[in-house]
Amino acid sequence: MRLFKSLLFLICVKVLIFGCAKRGTPTGGPKDTIPPLLINASPKNKSIQFKSREITLSFDEYIKLKNLDQQLIIPPPLDLSELAIEPQTTISKKINIEFNDSLNLEEKTTYTFNFGSSIEDNNEGNILPFFSYTISTGDVIDSLFIKGKVSDAYSEETERYVSVYLYPIDSSHSDSVVYLNKPLYVTNTLDTILYNFQNLREDKYQIIAMKDYGKNYLYDQGIDKIGFINDTVNLPGDTLFNFKLFKENFSFRWERPQYVNDHHIRFPYYGIPKENPIKLITPVPKNFKTLITKEKNKDTLNFWFPEIEADSLQFELKTKDSVLKTNVVFYRPELDSFYITPVQNNFFDLGDTLRFDGSLPISEINSKFISLRNKDSIQIPFEINVNKNKDQANLFFKTDPNDKYEIELLPNTFIDFWGKTNDTIKLKLTTKSTESFGIINVQLDWKVEKQKFILELINEKNEVSRRVVKSNSIDLYKFENLNPGNYKLRLIFDKNENNKWDSGNYLKKIQPEKVIYLPDKIELRENWEVNQVFILK
Repeated sequence: MRLFKSLLFLICVKVLIFGCAKRGTPTGGPKDTIPPLLINASPKNKSIQFKSREITLSFDEYIKLKNLDQQLIIPPPLDLSELAIEPQTTISKKINIEFNDSLNLEEKTTYTFNFGSSIEDNNEGNILPFFSYTISTGDVIDSLFIKGKVSDAYSEETERYVSVYLYPIDSSHSDSVVYLNKPLYVTNTLDTILYNFQNLREDKYQIIAMKDYGKNYLYDQGIDKIGFINDTVNLPGDTLFNFKLFKENFSFRWERPQYVNDHHIRFPYYGIPKENPIKLITPVPKNFKTLITKEKNKDTLNFWFPEIEADSLQFELKTKDSVLKTNVVFYRPELDSFYITPVQNNFFDLGDTLRFDGSLPISEINSKFISLRNKDSIQIPFEINVNKNKDQANLFFKTDPNDKYEIELLPNTFIDFWGKTNDTIKLKLTTKSTESFGIINVQLDWKVEKQKFILELINEKNEVSRRVVKSNSIDLYKFENLNPGNYKLRLIFDKNENNKWDSGNYLKKIQPEKVIYLPDKIELRENWEVNQVFILK
């Protein structure tokens, strides 16, 4: 009996031992967080005298390739259509790269296959980040490098997946190379703001950063964002270069005019138009009154005109260096309606301006048809005017905390360009108590030379709540009657003193005006007064 028990014990131990040794996928246990591991490469990584037509990369587990067309970067660039890369839609433990017979690699050149974040394991999706494989058709692997960061010239947030291009400087090089030729070396920030060139050869280069929306390796002005440095890159030499990314203004050009109706023609454009850019050349009566306005949030000029017995109108449009003639044919759809829309809701901020948007140009305002009273039915004095573009009226009046206001605008308050008027508008507005708002005091601490600037306080909707344009020595600014919330500060170095931020110009080698953000958000609560130091360096 004792012998039987001893034998039974030995059998159980063996079962346990061999059972534990069996490879399998355990249930329950910690989640796999380890990315795939390269276990073999043929030819070996950093091989020289490369003459093969195939590359095989072997991993320790099944992998898949995700967004390879976006993630794979090969400097110097190779045409991906000349490469057969597997797997594409399946899983495998190997990546196979085959070169088409028509693809000829450059002599004495180092090629690096940067896979970005495209390689991930099949089970858990663990990414093998920034994996690269390098070969050389020459006797050495180029070992020079360049690195740096890319940030947006104006916005606090920088777009991801920004490309950085290197162009060799030789006898045929010019600044226009970015419009015409693909770069020699390419890298990408991927989902960061950092870039890193490796395995570069000794040479002189031009370097640019580009948000290449067309993914064509060419600079499309007014579409792509660009960043540049004025200096030549000499390798070996400086290796750190940072970029400010900006979108250039278009070189001015007109788009096809858009006939709206017998009172209205749109003229879309790109760039910045010249003064008085549209001239009607069709003969018209002496009392024929026209008006040109800018469309909100669009690069479009609206041409307004009265009724005329004609089937078309002819115009001269100013361009940069010439005058373009164009003819707009009528097909007489229904005319636009005139209506006025109040911008504000029921709650009205202290010191705010009451705004009214017009669907058509506002030609005249009759203030005698406006009634403005407080909660005690006392008539409140006000001022009202129309903006330069004739599409918005602004009503100013003194507001008190914890008050209520009733506003009535009768017909004939607003008259449009053709004599049509508004319907009756009634509004009820309420102001909050002083304690419902907060105050932010901003102290500017200059670590650089003072110059004219624009200081902006930006709310959570990314709207400018307060704006100060200054060139004097005052360094303390008080922003009152602010709604609770989180704010950020932006300061623009207004170098040309035109009271706005100006973008750069690549060919003219003009950098965009410098913009600084306060690193931290400012939290403001009801009845708070916050003191904030803004260090400028």
